[in-house]
Amino acid sequence: MITITDLHVYPLKGGRGIVRPELVLGRLGPDADRRWMVVDGAGHLVTQREIGRLCLIGATPGNGQLTLDAPGQGSLTVPTDPQAPRRLARIWNDWVDSADQGDQAAAWLSDFLGAPVRLVYYPDDVTRRTDPDYDPAGSAVSFADGYPLLLVGEASLTELNRRLVEPLPMNRFRPNIVVRGSEAFEEDRWRRFGIGGLIFDAVKPCARCTVTTTDQATGIHGQEPLRTMATFRKRSGGVMFGMNVVHRGTGIIRVGQVVEVLSGS
Repeated sequence: MITITDLHVYPLKGGRGIVRPELVLGRLGPDADRRWMVVDGAGHLVTQREIGRLCLIGATPGNGQLTLDAPGQGSLTVPTDPQAPRRLARIWNDWVDSADQGDQAAAWLSDFLGAPVRLVYYPDDVTRRTDPDYDPAGSAVSFADGYPLLLVGEASLTELNRRLVEPLPMNRFRPNIVVRGSEAFEEDRWRRFGIGGLIFDAVKPCARCTVTTTDQATGIHGQEPLRTMATFRKRSGGVMFGMNVVHRGTGIIRVGQVVEVLSGS
């Protein structure tokens, strides 16, 4: 039996994750997941690839605001203003109409990250869609890299850690859904699965980047696990770990629920 063991959201793209007992899945994916993003002066996203310290920033949404915190920086509460001045923000090949969250948030983030940046919010009236080459049915997505959900099996991490000199935690891979009971990398073969009354499509293996080499507790870059994964997980398109997933419909999923694989390859 395959069950959900952990659920996570990442309100600030590239920031510290939050463990949750349940995920409320709406039009854009998990509630509050990657609705805020750091951008540079040209509006391009800033990630842990460029500034590893981004992973140290906590972002807690609630009551119409976002509270930021970071080591040695204190905290800052930013009212979420969807009507704030709009600016185009670039995430990979997409330009998204976003709401700038003001000078105070920009100054706080710039001071901690050591670079001039701004904070933007993904408003409800904006639609960015998933890649039609992999998700022809079409789903909306927020500031996540390309798809609303990322799923990883615990057994896949166990197999990777068996090959590493020093084992790594699951947070290196920043999943939304972690499952137990599947075989190592079994999720590669899933095409459709159900959780409760919701249906999910596993549309594409996730090509991993240097973010996986960033220690999420320190922000320091290393060489693993990419170096080892390249020896046995390299496929056309990159080094793969985990599955990109879209949900068909809205609802709630919870830790402990059973995952029923409906079709695979």
